[in-house]
Amino acid sequence: MAQTVAEVMVEVLTQAGATRCYGVPGDTLNYFTDAVRRSDLRWVHVRHEEAGAMAAGADALLTGELALCAGSCGPGSLHFINGLWESNRNRAPVVLIASQIVRDELGFDFPQEVDFKAIYATGTVFCEEIRTPAQARRMTAMAAQAALSKRGVAVLIVPIDVSQAKAPEEPAFGVHRARPVVRPGDAELDSIAAALDKGKKIAIYGGSGCERAHAQVIALAERLKAPVARTSRAKDFLEHDNAFDVGMTGVFGTAGGYHALTECDTLILLGCDFAWRQFYPEHATIIQIDIEGAHLGRRHPVDIGVVGDIGPTLDALLPRIAAHDDRAFLDDALERAAKAEAGLEKRAVAGSGPIHPQYLTETIARHAQPDAVYTADGGSPMVWCLRHIPSTGRNRTVVSLSHGTMANAMPQALGAQAAYPGRQVISLSGDGGIAMLLGDLLTTVQEDLPIKVVVFNNGALGFVEIEQKVEGLLDTYTDLKNPDFGRVAEAIGLWGRRVERPEDLDAAVRDWLATPGPALLDVLVDRNELVMPAKIEAKQVFGTALYSAKGLLAGGERAKGVIDLIKDTIKP
Repeated sequence: MAQTVAEVMVEVLTQAGATRCYGVPGDTLNYFTDAVRRSDLRWVHVRHEEAGAMAAGADALLTGELALCAGSCGPGSLHFINGLWESNRNRAPVVLIASQIVRDELGFDFPQEVDFKAIYATGTVFCEEIRTPAQARRMTAMAAQAALSKRGVAVLIVPIDVSQAKAPEEPAFGVHRARPVVRPGDAELDSIAAALDKGKKIAIYGGSGCERAHAQVIALAERLKAPVARTSRAKDFLEHDNAFDVGMTGVFGTAGGYHALTECDTLILLGCDFAWRQFYPEHATIIQIDIEGAHLGRRHPVDIGVVGDIGPTLDALLPRIAAHDDRAFLDDALERAAKAEAGLEKRAVAGSGPIHPQYLTETIARHAQPDAVYTADGGSPMVWCLRHIPSTGRNRTVVSLSHGTMANAMPQALGAQAAYPGRQVISLSGDGGIAMLLGDLLTTVQEDLPIKVVVFNNGALGFVEIEQKVEGLLDTYTDLKNPDFGRVAEAIGLWGRRVERPEDLDAAVRDWLATPGPALLDVLVDRNELVMPAKIEAKQVFGTALYSAKGLLAGGERAKGVIDLIKDTIKP
């Protein structure tokens, strides 16, 4: 019997490696979900499509395999937008099945008609409509091929009259998983080696392109006696077992990484696309190696730019480089990094007042499994995660960096848990972020996903408050009147608890992590905790001082908040 278009799509996508599809069923999607029902695909029924897109993105990012999400016409498939933008910018191979109204009504402003191609084409690597049943196999294969090869989101628009139609015989279009080895030419490698041989104070800056190249980066650092700074995305790949590590730079970094980069005379960028130009050195020879040729020199001018995978490129480069003996620059960078790390640890203590978020984060890391997956909401939870969760070489972190969205942590934890059923998955959620997509806590129960959610409850949009204060503005519209999230979780069917005192935290974290099912820990943390950047600029000091002056003059609760901020910042 001839297959329907929906059945062909499911067949092609499963052959491409997809095993899970996240979405909300209904209306124009019904023939596709019926085909899923009769396949080996797992349908993960989320409560909001945005959460489904976030979950699919985390699933695909962590596994490297294709993940799916699917929605109904109009509002259903529109709801995926923010999650798919996040997934695309994370380079996660995801395919969205955006079902559509019947073809005969397109262009007539029919109820729930949306031009998905006009919307999704700008933020994806592929966006096309299956216009006829004869295109089903070929177009589906091309969507999966694009998502996997370009590492991003592909969108397939499917009118319902197409999805339910019988598919004619087509040639055997399928997906090919090419894994080429790419490295620069010999002349380019010789040029890089010559530049490195001249350098006296060389720094390495590694990004996510260093995945699977840990050994080669360490070997390069040893050969050059060079400190290794890293982007936030490279945490999982370069931080662990690295005697040359000096931490991150940038807004979320520390003084170790900052000074290594700004004071070097030669900088080699390895698979990183760091956007903030003010953190690059002003007078240094800069070498960039990246698998994407379009990334060369797009953030900061470079002297040498070449295309290549980091591992194979360094394998070919290392024999060409003379060994360096002078450790002075390296040792100074390591000393600065150790001092910066010690400064961070001063705040990661129990204390006697409100719970420090750094202490909460390190308490979780101390009791978590060595291969745990951490997701963190955009804002301060992401900073505490990047700074205070040590990389083990087995654990993973998923955060929103390029897109910078709120409310990503809990949905991304859902996808991570679906992908790795036996692995501990921990969501570091802000109180603002968790509230945005709170309904998908129901998904943890419905889909039996035993994620562990901790809410950093400071009663405010904390990162926004910091942004306002450093600009010299009074914090405005940032207050949050929160419920007891622990009791909310219990009402939904999760294990729930609230912690208000530092002395109660350790036992609560152990109980929370030991719970066999989904669990939520609501922790009241210090609202006045500042995220201190690697370099504090004069205008930031002036802005915060101006905020303090305005706050004191305003009197009342605003003045009390300024006094609490000052007290909390100067105490150890």
